[in-house]
Amino acid sequence: MIAFLRGTVLEKQPQRLIIDVGGVGYEVLVPLSTYFDAAEPGSATPVSLHVHTHVREDALQLFGFASRFELDLFTRLIGISGIGPKLALAVLSGIEPAELVRAVRTQNIARLTGIPGIGKKTAERIGLELKDRLPDGFGAAEPAPLSPNDQVRADLLSALANLGYPRPSAEKAADAVLRDAAATHTLESALRAALRELTRQ
Repeated sequence: MIAFLRGTVLEKQPQRLIIDVGGVGYEVLVPLSTYFDAAEPGSATPVSLHVHTHVREDALQLFGFASRFELDLFTRLIGISGIGPKLALAVLSGIEPAELVRAVRTQNIARLTGIPGIGKKTAERIGLELKDRLPDGFGAAEPAPLSPNDQVRADLLSALANLGYPRPSAEKAADAVLRDAAATHTLESALRAALRELTRQ
């Protein structure tokens, strides 16, 4: 089983990297957070991935994560009935790991249904079953609960990422829209404003 890879990026697409490790190219499926963190193809900067090797009768797939924390969440997600590797990857692409832990611990089903591709029944199953799979202290290093505007920013970045915008551009647009800390924003209004901002970049 492959548990860890370190090499340079040969190809890079959303949720898919090809990593050159000693002349061998490994195709690795990754969440959007890892995709945005990875160096561009041709860069000498190495990428290090914690890997889950998924073996099926007809295929062998590698799922890679920039942090051990994300890998641990991934393995717990795929242990839930009806949650396969690709759906688990979609979950981690649609919400920050620490925020996922918070949503599960507080049973914030509304936040879980905000993840693209996750319906209410699946969100309820994740909330119930993943909570039982989080040992005491898991994610203890997670940041304090987000303020309302910080929560809007996190949701806004997730929405823009799922629309295909690069993380740096998304962060620049989000910061431009949310620069007035005293103002109250909803995700819908912030997203409309951010999309307008992105057309001007």
